[in-house]
Amino acid sequence: MPGLAYAKHALQQSLHRNKKSAAVLDVPKGHFAIYVGEAQKRFVVPVSYLKHPLFQSLLCRAEEEFGFDHRTGGIRVPCKEEAFVSLTSQINVASAVL
Repeated sequence: MPGLAYAKHALQQSLHRNKKSAAVLDVPKGHFAIYVGEAQKRFVVPVSYLKHPLFQSLLCRAEEEFGFDHRTGGIRVPCKEEAFVSLTSQINVASAVL
């Protein structure tokens, strides 16, 4: 699960750099912030997404494009906002079925 290892590393780096940042403080327990698209729109998503194959695939693409250097203090993903919303909707539907 390289996507899961990538996400864990990125979250640890983000939390370490922004320990006292307001951006970190407004993320509820069990969630994390992710930045999407060219405008880097911020989404807060549940940690449970990290287990989903679609999300792991997205994280692998993010690792390939951005590596582990996250100067913005969060995970960035290389997709359009619409595609990210569609992906998270699919994950939500799949989770509701289980």
